[in-house]
Amino acid sequence: MVKKKTPEQEEQKHKKQTETADNKENNNTQEISDKEKSDIPPVTDQESLVTETSAPEGIVSDKVVAEEKSAEEKLAEMQDKYLRLSAEFDNYRKRTLREKMELSKYASEDILLKILPVMDDFERALSLMNTVTDCVAMKNGIDLIYVKFNEFLKQNGVKEIESLNCDFNFNLHDAVAKVTVQEDEKKGKIIEVIQKGYYLKDKIIRHSKVVVGE
Repeated sequence: MVKKKTPEQEEQKHKKQTETADNKENNNTQEISDKEKSDIPPVTDQESLVTETSAPEGIVSDKVVAEEKSAEEKLAEMQDKYLRLSAEFDNYRKRTLREKMELSKYASEDILLKILPVMDDFERALSLMNTVTDCVAMKNGIDLIYVKFNEFLKQNGVKEIESLNCDFNFNLHDAVAKVTVQEDEKKGKIIEVIQKGYYLKDKIIRHSKVVVGE
């Protein structure tokens, strides 16, 4: 004899069947969703970065053109500065070369201007030699000219080399002759100056020509 199910048992069985069907439907839906996700290609980090940072093509093009134009302007400015500097240096070089040539050409002008008054004195003395009978006055005039000329040499750094009665020094003197002397103190010394020697400041510009005793 089959037992007849009570209404409570029938309700519980129907509830279980309903829950089983819902679970199957949910599982199928989840499987379809996972499959769709697997079909979508993954987005790489580089593509994501490009997508986030990329700008519209028109803006990028304008920026590149502006940078190229700025670079060309800077290059043109640098070339202009270079040409100007080169021209200024060339002018400076020509000017200094011309000044150097003029300096070497007229370097003695100042000295000659200072020595001309001495030449004037000599000319006046020569013109008076034919008419003046006082030899003493003529001699005094020539002495004054000599003193004036000697002072001119000193003012320009010219100084006489001391030679007479000094020990012979081959760095200062040129011996043109040797003479036997009786006095022992004169041996090896300069007993006569044939031509005076001179310094120009600290440089020897002419050696003294002397006679040395032996």
